[in-house]
Amino acid sequence: MMWDRENGPILFYMSDKAGVPPMEEKERNSSGVIPEGENVRRPVTETDAKGSNGRKDVPAKKETNDPLKEMKEWIQAIVTAVVLALLIRTFLFEIILVDGSSMLPTLHDADRIFVNKIGYIIGGPHHGDVVIFKTPEDPHTNYVKRIIGLPGDRVRIQGGVVYVNNKALTEPYILEPPYDDYEEVTVPKGTFFALGDNRNGSKDSRDLHVGFVPVGNLLGKAVLRLWPLDNMTQIH
Repeated sequence: MMWDRENGPILFYMSDKAGVPPMEEKERNSSGVIPEGENVRRPVTETDAKGSNGRKDVPAKKETNDPLKEMKEWIQAIVTAVVLALLIRTFLFEIILVDGSSMLPTLHDADRIFVNKIGYIIGGPHHGDVVIFKTPEDPHTNYVKRIIGLPGDRVRIQGGVVYVNNKALTEPYILEPPYDDYEEVTVPKGTFFALGDNRNGSKDSRDLHVGFVPVGNLLGKAVLRLWPLDNMTQIH
């Protein structure tokens, strides 16, 4: 504001836009239209400060770890895993370790083999199957042998050749022909006659302590050698 000696005080108005008279600026603002390029601040209300629902925002409570609950969850997971493993091992398959040389050259000592169990649950054994069974003389001991005779078959060994129902078997899987003859026997119902592929180094159905093996003693069929890795093969 300045003074004029004759006319009194002279008022000056400042506008944020060059060349726009104060009255015009006032009229544009009063029309309710926000001039382009201008930033208009809205006053903060109590509602804004408290939140749209009228209440102050309360931070969510952090969930506290319950050691007892976590322990229960771990126990449930372990029990479930153990039960599944037992079911699989009992009814589906198992991996066993070969101990001994009675199945040379088909299987070697320390081989690990995959045993299919479900096959004998839904079906029966066949001639030539390589099987794992509980030996009749000791239910805690398992043998791995090859099935030669099934119920009703007549089995004998003569001159190094195995005969089933008077038919000589072709056996490319044996280590060598058996030295001793074996008188003909008839396999009883519900049992099978088994021999090791190492005919001269195997304790099998020719031995009185093993004899005819009950079908119920079957644990499964050996189908695959898993170990050693460089000798992973199907078992025939």
